[in-house]
Amino acid sequence: VLVPVFRKPRVEELIEALERIDYPRDKLDIRLLVEAGDTRTVAAAEALRPRAHLSVIRVPGADPRTKPKACNYGLLTGRGVLCTVFDAEDRPDPLQLRKAVVALERLGPRYACVQARLGFHGPSRNLLARWSVLEHEIRFGNLLPGLVDASAPVPLGGTSSHFRVAALRAAGAWDPWNATDDADLGVRLRRTGYRVGALDSTTLAEPNPDPINWIKQRSRWYKGQLQTFLVHMLFAEQAGWRVVADTTVLVAGGPLLGLLNGLFWILTLTWFVPRDPIVAGLFPPLVHHLALLCLVAGNLSAMYVNLYAARVMGRPDLLVAALLSPGYWLLAGVAAVKAVVQLIRHPFRGKKKIHGFRADPGQQVVAEPPVGALTARERVP
Repeated sequence: VLVPVFRKPRVEELIEALERIDYPRDKLDIRLLVEAGDTRTVAAAEALRPRAHLSVIRVPGADPRTKPKACNYGLLTGRGVLCTVFDAEDRPDPLQLRKAVVALERLGPRYACVQARLGFHGPSRNLLARWSVLEHEIRFGNLLPGLVDASAPVPLGGTSSHFRVAALRAAGAWDPWNATDDADLGVRLRRTGYRVGALDSTTLAEPNPDPINWIKQRSRWYKGQLQTFLVHMLFAEQAGWRVVADTTVLVAGGPLLGLLNGLFWILTLTWFVPRDPIVAGLFPPLVHHLALLCLVAGNLSAMYVNLYAARVMGRPDLLVAALLSPGYWLLAGVAAVKAVVQLIRHPFRGKKKIHGFRADPGQQVVAEPPVGALTARERVP
């Protein structure tokens, strides 16, 4: 169990969550991965009561100082044939490791990984948090099982992905230069011939209710998805048309739709508000009617998906958020623009998510290299 920890001098809650894991202690190897220069967190971790199944690993202070680099370092000397990653703020299902072992045993060696569901603990504090809850439910409750059934590449989440270590190493492990290394790894596993399964177990994390921090986080994800798309297009002939098409839609689709969505809303407002004749000239009758169909049917279908997610979760308090979901897409458009700018100016610089938003924990809501692995830094100009 790899747990990257950065600038978190209070590790008691983290250790308490990890100690709830129901798994034989003699078969458990929990590794806290701490940057060597993060002296406060190192001191706090090493001051813990010694445990045979838990160790503190100091990650050398060399570039890039990223989560995937830390995971690769922790994997080098890790014990066991299965591996998973938890974030420092995660609250995993205590039985999740047992479920992952059973699932991988039943699925067979073709499956390199099973991805657990990700959700949030505590009630949603504001509209942005409610949108995030709906998005996670759609992704892990509907999209993930659909991708598994379709044998498509699965852009993995940043946590609670349970791997066979041999397959993980065969695929090159994590790309330390990619801002969404887990999505990249999911595509690489598919290219290598492995499959990914969906695990019916949930890991809870804290919600992100701050719009500025949300845009920073989402722009990093979008930048990493664009990195992943550019990298794997270099191997298009090797991967085959199916993987290329799936990667284009599933990986590049998010940031590209974010960019196009903002552009289309601007065109829509320009059409309806000032009635600019120049803009009207761009829309002959055929294009106008197709655009109107996309505006009405497209937005209604997307709202319906959000309403469906709220219904499945039994959360009537998310109804208004589902109907206001176009506002979420506008935020995504801002993040997409920022991602493209960052990809051009600083392709390998990432932003760490800010944690510490205190939510009421009373309600549970279900809803991110070895030698020979080419990294994004080596492949993207």
